Amino acid sequence: MGLSLSPLTRLGVFGGAFDPPHLAHVALVQAAIDQLQLDQVRVVPTGNAWHKPQPLTDAEHRLAMTRLAFGHLPQVVVDEREVIRTGPSYTVDTLHELQGEFPLAQLYLLIGDDQRKALPSWHQIAEIGRIAIICAAGRDVAVRAWNEGSPGLQALPPISDTLQARIRTLQMPLMPHRATDIRGLAATEQSMTGLVPPAVERYIHEHHLYRPH
Repeated sequence: MGLSLSPLTRLGVFGGAFDPPHLAHVALVQAAIDQLQLDQVRVVPTGNAWHKPQPLTDAEHRLAMTRLAFGHLPQVVVDEREVIRTGPSYTVDTLHELQGEFPLAQLYLLIGDDQRKALPSWHQIAEIGRIAIICAAGRDVAVRAWNEGSPGLQALPPISDTLQARIRTLQMPLMPHRATDIRGLAATEQSMTGLVPPAVERYIHEHHLYRPH
């Protein structure tokens, strides 16, 4: 696999639960392809989500929905490695594997704006910053300032200067999509139009996902 794709020089990596994948996920990947001139993006559904308070939907469904959501983007490959991997799955392990498979490629780790704030708590974040350029989705400046200035929000640990130097911002419109809200709509059989790709909405309905047991 590595030999056949070795000409890749700019490889994006976008991980997440994708439970379900929504239009903000798709927009982030499209923005990264356009703004970073990526040759390929590996979209990597989470395997054993040790950090999630609730169990994820079966990997089979999350993989199927992810393929439907990104199927129109020829640069995207849905990568199953974290689903196959046993035990806790860390981003740094995935980056190390991809670095070995594509030694000539610069890796770009794609994350949402909310994940940017949590970076100092990530497992081996210094090593992640060494291996990959971190590209975080931008958000509306006024909304970000209001959120960060609101009373009662937990103080966020600072990002080191070394790590900050490895972070770039992807320009994209504010898209306050939340998988939690989408699952709530699906649970009550409400429309998800404008929140998830149509094919993903059909899949959720056809397989009765997120319905209360």
